[in-house]
Amino acid sequence: MTAFVPAEVFSPGDIIQDELTARGWTQNDLATIMGRPLQAMNEIINAKKRVTEETAKQLEAALGIDADFWLRTEALYRLHYTDPESARARIARRAALRQRVPLRHLLTRGWIVATDDEEELETRVKDFLGIEDLKERPPFAMAAKQTAPYGEPLTTTQEAWLVRAKQLAKTVAAAPYSAEKLERVIEEFKSLLRSPDDVRHVSGMLAKAGVKFVIVEQLPSLKTDAACFWINPTEPVIAMSLVRDRIDNFWFGVRHECQHVLNGDGKGEEPIVDNDFDKPNDSSEQERLANSAAAEFCVPQDLMDDFMNRKGPLYLDADIRAFAHLNGRHAGLVAGQLRKRLGAWNKYTNHLARVRHILVGSATVDGFGHTPTLSSSSKGQKG
Repeated sequence: MTAFVPAEVFSPGDIIQDELTARGWTQNDLATIMGRPLQAMNEIINAKKRVTEETAKQLEAALGIDADFWLRTEALYRLHYTDPESARARIARRAALRQRVPLRHLLTRGWIVATDDEEELETRVKDFLGIEDLKERPPFAMAAKQTAPYGEPLTTTQEAWLVRAKQLAKTVAAAPYSAEKLERVIEEFKSLLRSPDDVRHVSGMLAKAGVKFVIVEQLPSLKTDAACFWINPTEPVIAMSLVRDRIDNFWFGVRHECQHVLNGDGKGEEPIVDNDFDKPNDSSEQERLANSAAAEFCVPQDLMDDFMNRKGPLYLDADIRAFAHLNGRHAGLVAGQLRKRLGAWNKYTNHLARVRHILVGSATVDGFGHTPTLSSSSKGQKG
């Protein structure tokens, strides 16, 4: 059906003026008849003030023209002249921008500087993402598409979080990457598993192996624990959100992502995004290998099997601590494995030491009270 487009649209004021002329009245005459100030009547006639329901009834009484006519004329005039194509285009642009990124959160976190200029705001969003068109996807290594694990498309919130992690990673100094060095570092990590305080060494040790480690606080509605991606084929990045502030989750995550790096996962393909280390998903070979390596690292699985066979089904706090001490682990790592294996998420929580406050002071961080200022070379670049 073809929409009706009038050749010319008149304001109620135009018609009122014609009626006054036909009657030989002035604007002051009509204002007096209606009991309205002359200024208000002048604003209505000049289309500066809308005809309201009350005004329409007064015009009906004064001029003998139905109130409904005045309201319809007012609506048609405003629709035609106060909602031009340019205004609709601005609204569409604002809507598209907010669909493309979680804009409010990016502004709140200071990742994008606010502006009332829609065009400039769109430019800043594109600069943040490192793209030239909002339909493009941010580049990660040589990726043509980005998906989270198990083939799920990245959400716009995950994408923004990853972009910020990449920006931070570009500021981290690291040696050239070496798989052999990373394997040695993983062995050295085992000496850190007794004390929560020793997590402060992780960032520096990874950098010596050529792995850039960054922490980006999660965005609202984002449940991502960590990610592995490559700035280029020789610069791997491990990013963590610390959404779960627990020693077991941290060490499981670090070892899990190190395995992704060793396997070359995320190199020349989509970034690897891990959403819940509490419930590891083995539906892909990449994840199965990383989960197995992480569990073995936290507590050797044959020793864990033996402990559970001897002490189950009741695992006393004293037994957990003794087993952990005997095997050079913090009790939280044993408790974490028990929780995973038993699905007992409300148990053994007294062993789960917090580590976020230690990590925030020893790594490259965005969030948790830290908003680093990045150089232009760290932001908004393709590739």
